[in-house]
Amino acid sequence: MLTAVVVCTLAFANDGDLAEVGRVFYVNSADGDDARDGRSAEAAWRSLGRVNAAELKPGDTVRFQRGGRWRGSLRPARGEPSAPVTYTSYGDGPKPLLLGSRPRSRPEDWVEVEDGIWATLPMEYRRGELLADLRSGRWRHHQEAGARVALAEEDAEGGRIVKITCDGSGQASNHVQLWGPAVAVEEGTTLEITFLARCSKPFPMPRIAILEGSSPWTGCGSATAAGSIGTEWQTFRAILRVSRSSRSGRLHIRLGGILPAGAVFELRPQDLYAVTANIADPLCVDVGNIIFDHGKVCGWKKWSVEALENPYDYFYDGSAWRVFLRAEANPAALHESIELAMAGHVVNQGGAHHVVYDGLAVMYGASHGFGGGGTHHLVIRNCDLGYIGGAHQHTVNGRPVRFGNAIEFWGAAHDNLVEGCRIWQVYDAALTNQGRSPDSRQVNITYRNNFIRNAEYSFEYWNHPETALTENIRFVNNTCVEAGVVWSHAQRPDRNGSQLMFYSNTAATSGIEVKYNIFYNHTEWGSRYDRGWKTLPEVDYNLWFSRDGVIARWFGKSLAGFADYQRTTGLDPHSVFADPQFVDPQGGDYRLAPGSPAHRLRPDGGPVGADHQ
Repeated sequence: MLTAVVVCTLAFANDGDLAEVGRVFYVNSADGDDARDGRSAEAAWRSLGRVNAAELKPGDTVRFQRGGRWRGSLRPARGEPSAPVTYTSYGDGPKPLLLGSRPRSRPEDWVEVEDGIWATLPMEYRRGELLADLRSGRWRHHQEAGARVALAEEDAEGGRIVKITCDGSGQASNHVQLWGPAVAVEEGTTLEITFLARCSKPFPMPRIAILEGSSPWTGCGSATAAGSIGTEWQTFRAILRVSRSSRSGRLHIRLGGILPAGAVFELRPQDLYAVTANIADPLCVDVGNIIFDHGKVCGWKKWSVEALENPYDYFYDGSAWRVFLRAEANPAALHESIELAMAGHVVNQGGAHHVVYDGLAVMYGASHGFGGGGTHHLVIRNCDLGYIGGAHQHTVNGRPVRFGNAIEFWGAAHDNLVEGCRIWQVYDAALTNQGRSPDSRQVNITYRNNFIRNAEYSFEYWNHPETALTENIRFVNNTCVEAGVVWSHAQRPDRNGSQLMFYSNTAATSGIEVKYNIFYNHTEWGSRYDRGWKTLPEVDYNLWFSRDGVIARWFGKSLAGFADYQRTTGLDPHSVFADPQFVDPQGGDYRLAPGSPAHRLRPDGGPVGADHQ
């Protein structure tokens, strides 16, 4: 039993089996039919798109058939305090599998383009209906973090010219943003955007996206045109796959960090067309990882075809929507399963509230497993998450930055619970809450009884600025093993394998508890604390052990010994550094042996770590 201090504040979160108070819908990926009503197992829907399009009401439940699989992104409906919307399972077999990847497991999916370099099939497009004339649309700009640009528009023969004069574009891509006219788009369609551009100083082609024009700025799709922008007028075309329908999406271009200081950039938007493609599931967003045979080996992401030197090195060409991979033979002849993890949250829950997820498997997504800002009263229970992250997030000073957490609560998030989940092979953090805005108020978030293995960080927290708030964050009774021992660790420019990653934190902070956990083996640090902290978390009654790394990075100083760490920090006063004595960690059995020190560490005599079934 958990002590009272870690009981979640969610009114509906502590009931083991929620009563279904509304309608129940069934989804069967093998035998379902989206034309049915979904109200019984015999009349089940088939697709994830049908689930997302359903007009669910508070209290409704969606049940995915066990053993089934769905590709794409689940977008949950919103519930009410006494009537959450629930996503769970029915039937027998493995947990329902939600995949953020595209398969390329057939020999005909690959073509050898040069000796030892294989590529996915080239895209071919047929132009269809003209959807919008962009020549007269108005544009505006946004700048932040010290970036300095000026926007002017002038009418000319052939359409409006948008002119950006740059004194400094900042460091990150979001520091300078162009917002264009609104365009109505429909999920699953493919668009062609044509434009002319030139710049007094050449720079790399920026990404063109369609985003909702208000918070949380949800993306509807993005693309990069081939080539780079030079000093003479050139015509460009960008192909964009719409991932989310919108009546009010706006064209959006990020110029931060890439537009040179002193440059004058000129853009002449042209047309927006509907197009059809020869491949039904195109690689229309960044491929952040390639998983061969369910994790037997993973790809090593590179940033050009020329950099593909070793087997499994790969490059994603965003302008052509193709992957180039070095392999000794057709990759599909070498492996039975090849999954290309795509950018985008597998569960995209921005703005969601009063939602329960119970017993789902969320796999192979290159952004977050569960991601999105402004969430509250969510329960994520008994879910599996594996091989998450690795997508290209943005480029800072010419250096690409990748990202991806298994479960992230971003910005103003409160009253959320994660319990009983199994998480492994994560590019960044298995579990995290973080934010970077004055309204980032993170309150009453509990993570308990989770098993975490092979994530770069088991738990990460930070919040900014001083006007942000963090209260009552509890990380309790979790078992975390092999931090930094992950598919992506050697690929990172910032190897930070840590159980607890507490980056710089300036928010008003109180009530952070890290208790009754097992932390077993890490590559760099057991915990890391960076600048800005005024009130430290309460860290105690944990079982620590590692054969590598040091116990803590304490505001820039390495603390190698556990006693030195306790004395210097004042943290973990009742914690113990000892082998937890798992039954067979080499064989993947992390149950506690009868003599484990974890059995007697808590003040009430109970065990620490996650429940071991």
